[in-house]
Amino acid sequence: MTGARTTTLGQVSAVEPGPEDLKIITLARSARARVAAAEGAAVRDETGRTYAATTVTLPSLRLSALRLAVAMAVSSGATALEAAALVSEADAVDPADLAAVADLAPGAPVYQAGPDGRLRAAVEP
Repeated sequence: MTGARTTTLGQVSAVEPGPEDLKIITLARSARARVAAAEGAAVRDETGRTYAATTVTLPSLRLSALRLAVAMAVSSGATALEAAALVSEADAVDPADLAAVADLAPGAPVYQAGPDGRLRAAVEP
């Protein structure tokens, strides 16, 4: 496939999303749709709070949705993540996104879904 990214930091897991995981997938999908962004992401911290974000593309600033969601959690005082979700058309999760999640949650699942919300993979950083 042309333009496909490969995930080198993580491994695809057989983790099945629970009800709380499905919520962050829905949040990520909604955020993406609301602003017609390339990606939507959401993370859940150790207290159950959720943070949703989209890709930021400005002349002076570019952030992926997942890295921004992690940054929002950290700037709100989160010290750990339970799970993350990314909704995009990409074939794989960017390794830099996985690294950002791993900074707070080594081994936490990153659910990758398509724009329709259908789960493609669960990746562990």
